[in-house]
Formats: sequence, structure tokens, C-alpha cells
Amino acid sequence: MVTPIPRLNLLRLFSLGYLKTKVFQTRPRTIADLKQRIQDEVTAIPVEMLREVMNSFRSRLEECVRRNGGYLEGVISKLKFSN
Repeated sequence: MVTPIPRLNLLRLFSLGYLKTKVFQTRPRTIADLKQRIQDEVTAIPVEMLREVMNSFRSRLEECVRRNGGYLEGVISKLKFSN
């Protein structure tokens, strides 16, 4: 079994941050409303933002290689996403 590495899990980082903020700007009233908001927000993500997320993920992977798989404490705070 492969253990996920939280500092490198791109989808988790992105979805727990950006999408959660957007979807829950106001509280969904129903499960259907929640599902629709998620779909709407995923569709509305700018292509450039996705490119930046992927580039940042690549930078984290490169740093992991440089450290021979060592601990990545503080790496996320050093990599920046522009809004």
C-alpha cells in the first residue's frame, strides 16, 4: 500500500483550499446544491491557475528529488501561487 505524501498531494491541496473557499462562500442548502456548486466552481477555474498549480507541484517534486526523498518542511510556504 502506498501512503500519500500530504505535502505533494496536488489535488488535496488545491481542493481543500481554493475550491472549498469558493463552494462554501454561502452555505449550500441541499446535497444537490452542493454538487452543483462544486461542478460550477470546477468549470470556472481559470486555465492559467491550473498551469500554476501544476508548475508548483512540479517544483515540489523537483525539491523532493534534490533532497533524496527527504522531509519537505516549509516547502509549500516557499512556493507561491499567484491569484
